[in-house]
Amino acid sequence: MATESSERTIGQLVADATHDLQGIVRSEIALAKAEVSQGAKVMATGAGLLGGAAFLGLLGLIFLFHSLARVLAIWLPVWAGYLIVTGVLFLVAAVLGILGKNALQRAKPAPERAIEQGKQTVAVLKRQQS
Repeated sequence: MATESSERTIGQLVADATHDLQGIVRSEIALAKAEVSQGAKVMATGAGLLGGAAFLGLLGLIFLFHSLARVLAIWLPVWAGYLIVTGVLFLVAAVLGILGKNALQRAKPAPERAIEQGKQTVAVLKRQQS
């Protein structure tokens, strides 16, 4: 009888295994959170630097177009140089807008393969439970 009391029941073993599995899952989640947090900090720094670069690039473009208008003013009145540069900018903006609209119409934002895989996984799990 002493050996029976020292041995653990199947229920206790299952409970211990479940507890251990929960601990492993919690640790993995904590590790993932730490990795994502660190990655997010690096990405935020990179995004800030890219934002600064984009702003300075935009300022550079403004000065470039201003210079182009002044160069055209050598042969034309100043207002005509600015009008030509403005017209070209609006034309390029229109072309880019049309191309962007067409690209968005062709895009398929739904993750069709992932949805299909999820449906297949649910179907397999339902079959195994039956």
